[in-house]
Amino acid sequence: MRTAYLLVRHELRLLASLALWAARRTHGTRGGRAFGYARGQGPVMAGFAFVCVVETFTMSVLLRDWPLVHRVVLLDVYTVVLVVGLYAAYVVRPHVLDPGGLRIRHAAHVDLRIPLDRIASVRRELRTVHERADGELNLPVGSQTTVTLELAEPVAHVTFFGRRRAVRVVRFHADDAGRVVQALARAR
Repeated sequence: MRTAYLLVRHELRLLASLALWAARRTHGTRGGRAFGYARGQGPVMAGFAFVCVVETFTMSVLLRDWPLVHRVVLLDVYTVVLVVGLYAAYVVRPHVLDPGGLRIRHAAHVDLRIPLDRIASVRRELRTVHERADGELNLPVGSQTTVTLELAEPVAHVTFFGRRRAVRVVRFHADDAGRVVQALARAR
């Protein structure tokens, strides 16, 4: 039951992101500096949405002789809405630096707050290989991270399904990694 709740909550966040994107607003950036990370996702998400549209159209044509199955397949249009909502979540939920710390986000499923006093070092570092390791959180976009944070003490990261894990190293993507590193260096 909890898993179903988490999945529905995630879909509602995607739909809310779609509404914010249509209104040209962002989520949770008041009083802070926003740093985008969605630039590289646009073409990938557009291609994915296009494939979903083609699949929906093709299946509706192939299944038009079976009305019940045809109606069920047309629900696949919702998949296209969710794909566009996922891209919208990347756009409207940027990373945010404010006096309380750095808020690192990845669409609607990761929202990690790191107090500035816990950041031991920050550097611009392009990485394309991300092995799973204890105490590390990697949030790549297009299989790349561009900023690495090493923390003085761990922060708690809550995974998509609610498991808590302590992280000491956070790697994430930012469209302008140099600007993020400079802003963090000044803020610390």
